[in-house]
Amino acid sequence: MRGRPAKVLTVLAVTGTLAAGTAVAANSAPRGGAEIRNVIYLVGDGMGRTHVTAGRDRFYGAAGKLNMERLPYTGAVATYAVEKDSAQPALVTDSASSATAWASGVKTYNAAIGVDAYEKRVVTMMEQAKAAGFATGNVSTAEITDATPAAQFSHALLRGCQGPTYSDAACLPKKDDGSYEKAPKDKTLITPIAQQIARNGTADVILGGGLARFQPDDQKALKAQGYQVLGSFGDPKLPAQTADSQRVATKAELDKTRGSKVIGLFNRGNLTVERAKAGLPAGAPEKKEPTLAEMTSTSISLLGDAQKAKGKGKTKAKGFFLQVEGAQIDKRSHANDAAQTLDEIKAFDDAVKAAYDFAKKDGHTLVVVTADHECAGFNIIEKNSYVNAEALAPPANVDSGNTANNSAPSRAASGAKDPVRSSGIVNGAGSGDAKNFGPATFRTPDDPKGVKDGSADASLWLTYLSGNHTGADVPVYAYGPNGSAFAASQNNTELYGKLYRSLFGKAAPRQH
Repeated sequence: MRGRPAKVLTVLAVTGTLAAGTAVAANSAPRGGAEIRNVIYLVGDGMGRTHVTAGRDRFYGAAGKLNMERLPYTGAVATYAVEKDSAQPALVTDSASSATAWASGVKTYNAAIGVDAYEKRVVTMMEQAKAAGFATGNVSTAEITDATPAAQFSHALLRGCQGPTYSDAACLPKKDDGSYEKAPKDKTLITPIAQQIARNGTADVILGGGLARFQPDDQKALKAQGYQVLGSFGDPKLPAQTADSQRVATKAELDKTRGSKVIGLFNRGNLTVERAKAGLPAGAPEKKEPTLAEMTSTSISLLGDAQKAKGKGKTKAKGFFLQVEGAQIDKRSHANDAAQTLDEIKAFDDAVKAAYDFAKKDGHTLVVVTADHECAGFNIIEKNSYVNAEALAPPANVDSGNTANNSAPSRAASGAKDPVRSSGIVNGAGSGDAKNFGPATFRTPDDPKGVKDGSADASLWLTYLSGNHTGADVPVYAYGPNGSAFAASQNNTELYGKLYRSLFGKAAPRQH
């Protein structure tokens, strides 16, 4: 590790008992008759049930369906985390804890990557798949070192330990007195995530953002393992890498790529949100980024190449495990930007279609679509109404016999708004004002011709409860052999056990 040398290890197997307060549920064997060779797991980061409904209304109308809603099996997932060094529930999770839950089957503290609540490393689904001879892929519109992708192929005490270099502030948790914890014996847990990714070989295909997290020696390590590196990680003669010294990968390079091991980082940070990219001039560098659907389709093709490569050697080709994240649903929900949130839902759903189309033709692929948590309390409100936070005075509770339940509206839709806290109908630009609670309005396919976004006539009125995550359950959709196992109300740790049984045909090993 730069600044704190460490050997990066890849965990291949685990035994023992589960961490306190966690469980991997028993799962039935794959059903439906067909052999499962591939699993594609798609995560809409921050995507709650209302995000799905709003996306459907916006792009397909009230009677339409998103592609994910066309998958035949539907369930719900509880997402809570636990407090550090404890089994005490933390009712609102972050992406790191939630991703560790489905990747490894354990509850952990917020900000933890690939470790349990007591800072002990746990094996991941992707590590297990790789060790068993499956081809593996990890795709995201975020930095590839960010929490959701990182939880499949790295281990860190703090999600902020992404790289390129080590620092106590980024990599070591703090004690109650504000001092940093002592460095663990397992130095991998404080090795920057970028360095781990570049050396452990856990994913064969790696596509996303985050080039600034990597250094020239990471590129050297990847090439030594046989990876084709798209773009350039920088000039090894420079002490620090900049936008001038590094070169991001492009869609054109990705389109030409053939081979079983590939890494392509298309932005120095997160990939560009679709709405912003659409508004850029034709020659803008961001226009050269692939969409999530394009990265998904290409990853499936490349992983097929990886299977063929394995089949030519002594190792029998088994199939692949691919994780795909639509990260910007969460990031734009944090910003309370409804316009960009909707477009990112559509971009993610297009990636779902790419996976679904492949699975229908293949016949041996399980597709699972879900979220890590809900973000920002996204809500669809009645046309011509507004949220309580906009009211000049808090609305009275009209059901005095039951203070927890208003049985009738507490105020008319035309009630008095606070002019400081409400600016009326807004879209993306309004999210820049912290005092602005005005709903964003959007036309839908059901609206009469001529109705425009941002008008009072538009039928889809959207607002947010907060700028952070909520503890709401999230939806899960599935298609393919054993897809019915996900048609349940389940904990996020149970997803790991069901994915494992689907891919390996047996119960998951118990984590320590």
